[in-house]
Amino acid sequence: MIYLDNAATTLQKPACVAQAVLEAMGTLGNCARGAYGASLGAARTVYAVREQLARLFGCPRADHVIFTQNSTHALNIALSGLFSPGDHIITTDCEHNSVLRPVFRLQAQGVQASFVPADRQGRLDYDAFARLIRPNTRAIVCVHASNLTGNLFDIERIGRIAHEHGLLFVVDASQTAGVFGLDMARQHIDVVCFTGHKSLYGPQGTGGMCVRPGVEIRPFAVGGTGVQTYLPTQPAQYPTRLEAGTLNGHGIAGLGAALSWLEETGMANICAHEQALLRRFYDGVRRIPGVTVYGDWDTWPRAPVCALNIRGLDSGEVADALAEDFDIAVRPGAHCAPRLHTALGTKATGAVRFSFGFFNTEDETDTAIGAVERIAEP
Repeated sequence: MIYLDNAATTLQKPACVAQAVLEAMGTLGNCARGAYGASLGAARTVYAVREQLARLFGCPRADHVIFTQNSTHALNIALSGLFSPGDHIITTDCEHNSVLRPVFRLQAQGVQASFVPADRQGRLDYDAFARLIRPNTRAIVCVHASNLTGNLFDIERIGRIAHEHGLLFVVDASQTAGVFGLDMARQHIDVVCFTGHKSLYGPQGTGGMCVRPGVEIRPFAVGGTGVQTYLPTQPAQYPTRLEAGTLNGHGIAGLGAALSWLEETGMANICAHEQALLRRFYDGVRRIPGVTVYGDWDTWPRAPVCALNIRGLDSGEVADALAEDFDIAVRPGAHCAPRLHTALGTKATGAVRFSFGFFNTEDETDTAIGAVERIAEP
């Protein structure tokens, strides 16, 4: 199988990731639940990965790295814990449902929201962020790169707007963590949410957020933490404030191995390889009669994603043909991005998304181009 659905999850992981998970399952106890070797080993492993993630995102304190199940979980914690009825937040048409649905739920609770519109290429009007600010605006919430078009947004510019107006800035880095550099201080990011199973090449069930010191997020869930047992409320200090219950220590160990591999391989090398494959694919398919490619392809770099349609065919029909006739795995449909599909005009058909990872090759890319060409034949 040629796997080109890396924007959903990276199927091919470095071998060290599975090895780390296997070793952890036989050696690690419950983090912060005892003073014996297996429990202390879990605590040391978890904290070491917090330190790795703090370095990756430019988070000034490792204890402000919070572990969650994935980006969706992290974004729910952040958005529900930052805003109250009467607050106003600004987000965009390019968001994934992991932002949109929490925002819609907040709206039902009395929080106001405005959306920066996307054009037919999925581009944002950066000046609109400032225009939408109201006296009660608390934050800007923005994805770093679209999971549908691959458009990479200038979060430093958006962060500067938020900073100049005294707003919080929350970033969804689901598609960029591990490929594009993030620096919370330089980009004025207050909360960055990420997942471990995509371009960080870690296990599913891992993810989290980095929180700038001074940002107060109310607990999303409460329960056991291993500390301050007689306190009737969730402990106030990070990270336990937002980490109720047993952590996924085995998965976190695997994520730590993935981060070490990432550091050794070099983010710049990973990004360059994926950009080269993406350019090769785009240059191959954009000239095929009957193929429509979505997004702003005048601007590079971009997330390693290419969404297209072929002669008005339903995206599911095209994805089935790719799987059954060519053994190529892609993602059809709406991609959990309803507002962006509306902006692109693709609600009726969806789109076929090809997404590349570090372990894909030029030969696989060329095979995918050939498959699109065959399907597009009249």
